[in-house]
Amino acid sequence: MLRLCRQKNERGKGNDTLVTTDFCLEGVHFRRDWHPPDAIAYRCLARGLSDIAAMGGRPVAAFLSMALPGNLPRNWAGRFVQSLIKTGESHKVTLAGGDTAESPHGILLDIIILGAVPRGGAILRSGARPGDGIYVTGELGGSAAAIRQLDKNPASKIDPSDYPRHFSPVPRIAVGRAIRERGLASAMIDTSDGLSTDLAHICEESGVGAELQQDAIPRAIVGKHSGQVDLELALHGGEDYELLFTAPPHKRIPRRIAGVPVTRIGQITGGRKVLLVDAVGIAHKLEARGWEHFRK
Repeated sequence: MLRLCRQKNERGKGNDTLVTTDFCLEGVHFRRDWHPPDAIAYRCLARGLSDIAAMGGRPVAAFLSMALPGNLPRNWAGRFVQSLIKTGESHKVTLAGGDTAESPHGILLDIIILGAVPRGGAILRSGARPGDGIYVTGELGGSAAAIRQLDKNPASKIDPSDYPRHFSPVPRIAVGRAIRERGLASAMIDTSDGLSTDLAHICEESGVGAELQQDAIPRAIVGKHSGQVDLELALHGGEDYELLFTAPPHKRIPRRIAGVPVTRIGQITGGRKVLLVDAVGIAHKLEARGWEHFRK
């Protein structure tokens, strides 16, 4: 959940304050037999930082509340906190406080991140207009590919270096700020829930439709022998924490922003449908099948 509020400093120059909060729940967002505490801490913080990046903001401080089982090894908690602090420092984010309690059922983590953006400069989800191009940073499907591999054989161990977008996703803070400072985007969101679902969020809040080119969607390459992920993972996988944004047709979007590849994958339309155009030019309705809590 992301919220925006406004404040003025003593010189009269306004800033918008960004506030985002996210749960990380054992059995939902991570498993201890799959994820070491260092990776859990990294992913926990990256979730919130990605929300700040999606509005073009600068993260400032983090607050973490933890509910931990009484039988949790002490060194697990120590490794988790050390990794969280180290990750925060690398993004100039201070761990400013929080709370700790005992949990009767697994690990529950709730992280709040405060960010800042110049007054009126935050990039919202509601600014997309017909004719705008649709762009995405990096590659998609890499995080979901790790989960698929682990699901196939829950007892297997996979090399985290083969799946960096899952175990150590890089929140695109520098990219988001560059997009805002250059005035490139009309709307933006991160791909935490999957391309299909997050694009649907932009379309719903902007009152528009979209048309994606199937062959243009950048798919992650994972593992030493696995190769490129399939289209389903790239469309619906989620947790890649890339930035998905729209830009007016007169804007020249570079192929790289802050060193990260940027790909045009479609166009905003005047209808309300989201379509996927296949390799032979046939358009199909694209269902939002990314992550959604309480889905039956």
